[in-house]
Amino acid sequence: MSRADTPSLRKGRGAFFTPEGITQHLAAWAVRDVGDRVLEPSTGEAAFLVAAVDRLKELGAVEPEVHGVEIHGSSAGIARALISQLGARAVIRVSDFFKIAALAKYDVVIGNPPFIRYQDWTGAQRDRARLAALQQGVALTGLASSWAAFVVHAAGQLRSGGRLAMVLPAELLSVNYAAPVRRFLLEQFRSVELIVFDEQVFPDAEADTVLVKADGWREGPAGEARLRQARNAGTLGELGAGTSWIPTTTDARWQPLPLRDVTTDALASVLEQGHFTPLITLGETSLGAVTGGNRYFALTPQRVAQLQIPRRDLVRISPPGSAHLRRLDLTSSRLGALGKAGEPTWLLWPSASPAQATQRYIEEGEHTGVNDAYKCRVRRPWYRTPLLAPPDLFVTYMNADAPRLVGNSAGARHLNSVHGVYLRGDVRALAREVLPVASLNSITLLSGELTGRSYGGGILKIEPREADRWWVPSEALLRARHGDLVEIKAQVDSLLKQRRLLDAASLVDEVLLVDCVDPNQLAAVRADHADWMARRMTRGKSG
Repeated sequence: MSRADTPSLRKGRGAFFTPEGITQHLAAWAVRDVGDRVLEPSTGEAAFLVAAVDRLKELGAVEPEVHGVEIHGSSAGIARALISQLGARAVIRVSDFFKIAALAKYDVVIGNPPFIRYQDWTGAQRDRARLAALQQGVALTGLASSWAAFVVHAAGQLRSGGRLAMVLPAELLSVNYAAPVRRFLLEQFRSVELIVFDEQVFPDAEADTVLVKADGWREGPAGEARLRQARNAGTLGELGAGTSWIPTTTDARWQPLPLRDVTTDALASVLEQGHFTPLITLGETSLGAVTGGNRYFALTPQRVAQLQIPRRDLVRISPPGSAHLRRLDLTSSRLGALGKAGEPTWLLWPSASPAQATQRYIEEGEHTGVNDAYKCRVRRPWYRTPLLAPPDLFVTYMNADAPRLVGNSAGARHLNSVHGVYLRGDVRALAREVLPVASLNSITLLSGELTGRSYGGGILKIEPREADRWWVPSEALLRARHGDLVEIKAQVDSLLKQRRLLDAASLVDEVLLVDCVDPNQLAAVRADHADWMARRMTRGKSG
């Protein structure tokens, strides 16, 4: 007897039920003829097959037959019963989809693939999935989540000219591991249309969603994609014409919101003239240190005094998190104030000969099992966290408003809740002094939205490789505006203290962009930044 299918079990295998508005929309688009053969490769309880049956009947089918694959036997049984109640027949195979050969016999493949992140997706099934994708000419990295191989293998089930209609994570648009999938869709289908949502469709999945409608399998390449927007699953009947664009390369990132033409021209101009440059040209961005247990390793000054750990067994750190990094600089006085307020500003980092008090704390950690945490047990000694030198600047990682570049006058080390930037030697003094204030211009703020990724709660996340591509003022522009930028630093920092980010950006724009963009271009850049930020915030509040 199979065990009951619970919400936690469904979430564990990446199954999330799809709103009816989406299933009906995709079925209406994909199913075009009474004789279409339809496959739902992750059938679940047949949400898409029900919509497909309704569509086939609408086209004139009397007793339509639809096909599915479902790994969970109980769900497959429910699906067969539901389709039978509609006067149709469901041929559903209970199997791991990646055990099904790509036989190219369907006109329509439709569905919502399981979404399991790479950390939780291991073993033989993952190996089969990557092999299935490779058989379609797509090599996926070990960082790919389950849906990436799934959509590639699903396309392999299509006849020539067939249609793929899928609900996918919005990671498709931007993450590096999805680049082969983006290239695959544009090269193997005659046309590709994407639909993005202002609101989150699956709040429980903690991921944004995009609908992919790919037409003309093996009749491509499309070379370009059409983007449309909907507020939510209930407004898919009100889609506008959308916007088409041709990516610079077939695996380039796809943007979920089109930019104004004036903005596009402005960005192209400032890059061509050398006013802005990717951050990587000024310095290298690095991940922060992973302690394996911040509660144990990151210590407040009060706790240090209580334990009597001497300075030689400690290093100064920027406290975990980044709420304190919303000003221009982390100074020694600010770090001291954070410590007095009870923030952990010290990291346990025992010397070669730890003090007696330090040794007692190490033994306490072993007694409570801190040394058994993964990161601790794989290093020697377990209690010394691998550290980089103090960075020149910090980059905030998870952002409610915008990614920030923040000075590190305190010379603190960084943990993995922020990133560090190590500047080139010949620009170090200049960039440390003025890049944090200069980076608060409207072009860099917009670039942060374009470069980072939106997550649940409206958070904008930026990884080191993404920060490398983030557009910041060039060395030449920093030198040309150095005096003006120094002059406004105190005023900008005061505005940031009052949480008036956009007012600070306006002030920076006045001195930095005066010869870079004209007023109409600047207005367009600001409007696009506002639109992208509003879209992210709207999705963060939905559900």
